[in-house]
Amino acid sequence: MLTKFATALTALLTLTAFQASALPEDRDQPIHITANKARIDDKTGITTYIGDVVITQGTMLIEADHVDMYRGDEGIDKLIAKGAPAHFRQKPTAEDPYSDAWGLHMVYEVDIEKLTITQQAKVIQEQDTFTGEKIIYDLTRSIVNAFGSQDSNEQSSGRVNMVIQPKKKNKAN
Repeated sequence: MLTKFATALTALLTLTAFQASALPEDRDQPIHITANKARIDDKTGITTYIGDVVITQGTMLIEADHVDMYRGDEGIDKLIAKGAPAHFRQKPTAEDPYSDAWGLHMVYEVDIEKLTITQQAKVIQEQDTFTGEKIIYDLTRSIVNAFGSQDSNEQSSGRVNMVIQPKKKNKAN
């Protein structure tokens, strides 16, 4: 029983310590956007991209069917991506592999570097996987919060699922 408790506690601590901060150089890179259609509304500051949308900035990549980009006085404030599923990818540090996130609906708040993924949310970093109905991914503070569905009629199990791979130990000779 104690072993199961220790395993669950380790998984929970790993989830809250999930490393996800982005490379600082990414923010200084130009943003490249391709899509089948675009509509710019200067009055609202919203640009809508539709059809095979691909957005890149440094190591960051967003792929979606539909993206609404909200611009403020300081630049881009927020991106809302929808897809079947939408995909977000970014390299946490130069040494680490990419972190990936998927979901039917994503909101990326640029200034506070927070990604909220809803509807079939999934995050993978290295070999660890987190799934739930909603995942809030705070890139600045390196924290992931995952939530199951609240509605028992939904297809998902209503639970958060994590697969945490064991860390390889260095063997001293």
